[in-house]
Amino acid sequence: MYVIVVGLGGIGRNLAAIAVDRGDNVVVIDQDENRCGEILEHYDVLAITGNATDKSILEDAGIDRADSLVATTSDDAVNLMTCWLAKRFQVPNVVSIVNQKEHSDLFNEVGVKISENPDELVANRLYYWSENPHMQQLASIPGGTIFEVVAEEGAPFIDHEIRELEVKNFVFIAIRRAGGDLIIPSGTVKIRPDDIITVFSKKEAENECIKTLNKQLKRSSK
Repeated sequence: MYVIVVGLGGIGRNLAAIAVDRGDNVVVIDQDENRCGEILEHYDVLAITGNATDKSILEDAGIDRADSLVATTSDDAVNLMTCWLAKRFQVPNVVSIVNQKEHSDLFNEVGVKISENPDELVANRLYYWSENPHMQQLASIPGGTIFEVVAEEGAPFIDHEIRELEVKNFVFIAIRRAGGDLIIPSGTVKIRPDDIITVFSKKEAENECIKTLNKQLKRSSK
């Protein structure tokens, strides 16, 4: 795959590294010459110093044969203009981060796949994990998150069947019991104290899922 990465901040640099590791042909664009020089010291990429909103810079990057362009700068105006140009060049897959939520509609109108402000997403997730010491994230996959939660002795849902739990946008994948027994849960399985439950939650419902599980599986502190 031929990938163009715009912006060499933390996200762009890591994205370029992942693409190189997977054997893709990678071109990076950044206005900072030092950033371009630094990434060339570590990865086999083509680095172009310049403004990606300049059509000639994109042409130098091989936009006409790109399979994907990903805009990762902290400036939504730059990201949007770059993505618009990529669409004009008929790049099959155009992706961008969106730093300010109110700009999301603009990217959607252009037909760009978007990711919300990564700093805000990370901050929210860190807060919820810090608030919930009995939860452990296992994996983040497209569309959702897999994590583990421990059912505490005295929690409201102990000794209740799974089918009694109001489930929306999440599902129990497995339950590990004391002694090492692994259970593939069905609706009639009862939750016991110290059960370690593996959960899949849709990305957009993660916070609500955590609140629901906290309410049902954590012992009241009152």
